[in-house]
Amino acid sequence: MTVLGIETSCDETAAAVIDENRVLSGIISSQEIHARFGGVVPELASRAHIRLIVPIVEKTLKDADLSLDELQGFAVTCGPGLVGALLVGLNFVKGLSLATGKPFIGVNHIEGHIYGNILSQKKVEFPIVFLIVSGGHTQLVLMEDHLKYRILGKTRDDAVGEAFDKGAKLLGLGYPGGPMIDKLAKTGDPEFAAFPRAMMKDDKFDFSYSGLKTALLVYLQKMSEEEKKKHLNDICASYQKAAVEVLVKKTVRAAKKFKAQRVALAGGVAANSLLRTWLGEVCQKEGLELYLPDLKYCTDNAAMIARAGLEYLKRGRRSELTLNAYPALKLKSMDE
Repeated sequence: MTVLGIETSCDETAAAVIDENRVLSGIISSQEIHARFGGVVPELASRAHIRLIVPIVEKTLKDADLSLDELQGFAVTCGPGLVGALLVGLNFVKGLSLATGKPFIGVNHIEGHIYGNILSQKKVEFPIVFLIVSGGHTQLVLMEDHLKYRILGKTRDDAVGEAFDKGAKLLGLGYPGGPMIDKLAKTGDPEFAAFPRAMMKDDKFDFSYSGLKTALLVYLQKMSEEEKKKHLNDICASYQKAAVEVLVKKTVRAAKKFKAQRVALAGGVAANSLLRTWLGEVCQKEGLELYLPDLKYCTDNAAMIARAGLEYLKRGRRSELTLNAYPALKLKSMDE
């Protein structure tokens, strides 16, 4: 089965063609215009998707050396995300489905990130405890089989990716902030400043990052500009360690509690070098297998959407033309 995937949930316009577990082609166009505003502007994102989606799909099909008639179906992100951005991709795929008579399936963006990791693996065994971390999501999910999920915990306020972006803004580093903090932290002292680790001692698997952001704001208000500049790398290292430590410890604790021998990362923050290294070391110590996604499948892409969609399509699942975009779509198992 050969599937064309479309992803337009935020500020990346992406298309990809996959054949089972093989990526035949893929293009991602990131919208640089948002950097000047320090975050994504929804209206600008939607307009950019409208301009870019046709040429990107055409180029993706050309790179795969396939026509629309040679595809077996389409997959598109229907949520969560920016509603205007989601509607561009969704309505485009509805048009393709009507024109070709081929089925399409709406895919949960979070599920796509999960399958971005699976796309990176030669062999996958279940159950797996997935840590899904991005600018909008921080979740622990027990994946018992393909398309079968159980939510173990989630953030009660801000996502870890947002904490990195807002932290970087407070430090004057610009947007997106996560990669910048990660880079500077590599030469900093992670013990320089003591930042809080919220909800780490309880037995639940929820997260909270609003307090960490506030703690950084208060900390910086007490420093002079000269001190901030001198210890920028140290502050980044301390801040990053506080954010990542909670993720690592709760993930491993969940794997033990639910007797899962495998742990996996998904989402944009899965590219964070400290998270990948630290979780790898702890998993090795605890005898757990770690599935790491390729870096190219951490951030938003269409191959992950196509891979998730393929699982639904080959099981006979189809979406109707009445399918809408859902900005706050929750992750659910196929049979729910």
